[in-house]
Order: sequence, then structure tokens, then C-alpha cells
Amino acid sequence: MYNFRNIVFPNPRYADDEGLVAVGGDMKPDMLITAYTQGIFPWTSTPYVTWWSPNPRAIFIPSDFKLSPRMERAYRNTKMTFTFDKDFESVIRGCAKPSKGREESWIDENFIEAYREMHRLGIAHSCEAWFEGELVGGVYGLALKKFFAGESMYHTKTNASTFSLKFLMSFLAENGFILFDSQVINSHTRRLGAIEISRDEYLTLLNKAIS
Repeated sequence: MYNFRNIVFPNPRYADDEGLVAVGGDMKPDMLITAYTQGIFPWTSTPYVTWWSPNPRAIFIPSDFKLSPRMERAYRNTKMTFTFDKDFESVIRGCAKPSKGREESWIDENFIEAYREMHRLGIAHSCEAWFEGELVGGVYGLALKKFFAGESMYHTKTNASTFSLKFLMSFLAENGFILFDSQVINSHTRRLGAIEISRDEYLTLLNKAIS
């Protein structure tokens, strides 16, 4: 049985638009759960853990996730297969590796160890893409009631991360999840249906998802 501490974060509503809420603490499960349920997430771990709640906030509504018609056809015809929680550690380590357009990653050993523990507790999850028995991509994040906090994704085969996200979003929509946190929007996630909402709107929707 995990012994939860009484942890209090500053109110994220009072952070500036960049979103820095607090500096310090650790990334043990009780602190991570407290943070995510208050709309806050860690972004760096060295030299100190930093905690953020940016404004605006990028999100997906799982039922609104979309692929282009061409990508939808490719997904339906793919030879890849998809699983949940079959190889969480390989997915998070794949996300931590440098890649084109992401030469540096915030996912260091501190993050890996923290989210491995969250996975052991049944809170952090991975969705894996496989091709001919080889892991070729995936996505990981945290699930709390009807809220999923997407952390990162990666691929070694074209479309593996996008198709993993599609598989995950379909599962979330089918199971009544109402919020997927994408943190900060980019051109790729925008094409897939991500939107930006204000911090206040995000916190209201988050409270609904975890109530």
C-alpha cells in the first residue's frame, strides 16, 4: 500500500502564461498524482524538478481525434499490430532517445524511474506498435479516471507513433475518456485534431474528467 504524503502545490491559475508553477520536490507517485490532478506536470528534473501549467493548454478530445483520409486508409491496411502495456520501459526509453527534430529530450533517468514506478502502480501506461515481432514505436502517459495525460511518443518505422496514438485514442473514446492532455500544440498534433484551450477551461474540463 502506497503511503501518500499531504502535498500542496501553488494554484496554477495564478501562474503566468508560460506556466511555471513551482520548483523543487521529487517525482514520487503521490507528488505526480497530486500535480496531474491539479493541471500541473513536470518538465525537467535537473538540477531541480520544475512544475508547469501553460496557458493555453493543448488537448485532444479522444472522440474528435482524426487521421487524414490517406492516413486512415494506411492505418486500416497496416501490417503493424498494437498492444497495451506489453513493454512500457522500451517505449519510454524509445521516447527518451534523440530523433530528427528532437535532438534533446527532457526524459532522463529520473523521469524513466518515476514513470516506471507509476506503471508498476497501474497508473502509467504504454501503447506499443509492432512490425514482424519488433517494437517500432509507441506512446505513453498516465490514466486517472476519464483523463489521460499524454507524455511522449516515438517511432522507428514510418507512422508507427501516429498509428499507436490512433489505436490509443480509439480505446479511450470507446471507454468514455473525455480529456487527453497534449500539453503544448505542434503542427503534427494540430493536424490530428488537437486544440488549444485556456488554462481555466482546461482545469474545468480536468475536474470533470477526474471527478
